[in-house]
Amino acid sequence: MDAAINLSVRFVQRYLPSAFVLAVILTFIVFVLGITTTGTSPLDMATYWGKGFSSLFTFGMQMTLVLLTGYVLALTPLVQGWLNSLTQRASTPRQALILTIVVSFVCYYLNWAFGMVVGAILAREMGRRVIGLHFPFIVAAAYGGELVRGPSSSIPLVIATPEHFLEEAIGIVPVTETLYAWWNVALTASLLVLLLIFYLLQKQPKDIIQFNGGAEEPLSGKASHDDRPMTPSDRVENSRLPTLFMGLMIAAFLGGQWLEGSFSINLNTVILIFLALGLLLHKNPAQYLQAVERAIGAARGIIVQFPLYAGIAGMMTNSGMVTAFSEAIISVATPATFPLLTFFSAGLVNFFIPSGGGQWAIQGPIMMEAAAAIGADPAQTIMAFTWGDGWTNQIQPFWALPLLGVAGLAARDIMGYCLVWLMISGVAIAGTFVALSVLG
Repeated sequence: MDAAINLSVRFVQRYLPSAFVLAVILTFIVFVLGITTTGTSPLDMATYWGKGFSSLFTFGMQMTLVLLTGYVLALTPLVQGWLNSLTQRASTPRQALILTIVVSFVCYYLNWAFGMVVGAILAREMGRRVIGLHFPFIVAAAYGGELVRGPSSSIPLVIATPEHFLEEAIGIVPVTETLYAWWNVALTASLLVLLLIFYLLQKQPKDIIQFNGGAEEPLSGKASHDDRPMTPSDRVENSRLPTLFMGLMIAAFLGGQWLEGSFSINLNTVILIFLALGLLLHKNPAQYLQAVERAIGAARGIIVQFPLYAGIAGMMTNSGMVTAFSEAIISVATPATFPLLTFFSAGLVNFFIPSGGGQWAIQGPIMMEAAAAIGADPAQTIMAFTWGDGWTNQIQPFWALPLLGVAGLAARDIMGYCLVWLMISGVAIAGTFVALSVLG
């Protein structure tokens, strides 16, 4: 295993380009494939790219705010104290790995956006404080839990909702048959165990890369006014009242939704929760804005690269590439093999369209209607698609961008470890669907 890890790390560090360049390369590949496999003209492919370019603007802004508000929350004195307490429990690299993997995995399971922020910041703090810890190693370990799919997974939740858009084809599939089926719970637990074993059995490189970000100075919480007497506006910026008011107003809104029964965990509510807690736990607007200034650099990759992937999705969708690929999978599937093939096909398409909701809207109806037509188990097919959508995120820098932004690393620093974990987790997930097909 050590030899495979070392080979993978060396290969990725030598040949994997930056996340931005990779997005450009993928754009070129899809552009050429659309022309050669579907007969679409170059001008039409460029048009599809341009029309798709803006389709992830809303999602990109949501992701930017998730990262920004989560990072700002992590810079509050209370959370910093919690992180200090947690990291002090880890005096060795091995203990740091265990804590980071378990905490980030559980947070990813509860909500992937929450896990992304917590895992990134926890890995960063472990790298800062634990002597002898290879920093890219623990960042990769924190990212390993991103593939898990828990109670906030949108696809199983949609299929369990009355009047969903595929109800006529497959009916309503309750979450007790998907997310909380015994085999899915067992798979989730086994992945955590495998992730721990995988990283704990590996030897860290001889040339250890320590975290080099240095110690961050505490936020002053004071608005600069050049030693002149404080003006009324300076007093407001250093007052507790503005952040207290905004935080309590958001809390009142979320509390009202809870009482009405309309509260649900999604990207917007995660942003509001992070925003409210950050406002309430920073002592004034000056301190809050200092935290924003410190955190905003971590979001630069999201801002620049998300639209490029939206353009790729536009080309794949409008040229008919996704439909053709899905139909090719369907043509060779049987009821027993259909969930397994769905897993692999979702994983492959996810590499080019790394947006679960967008991929489901394109590929999901085709696969689910085919599952109904050939008699494949709809619950297993749904979870196969859901797992495939998360599986190849391990080698897709799109989803690692927030974590890499917080850690200050490049994709090539962690993707060697992620590539081997992709293979191990893929065997576990695929093996589960093979076993289910045997058991009937």
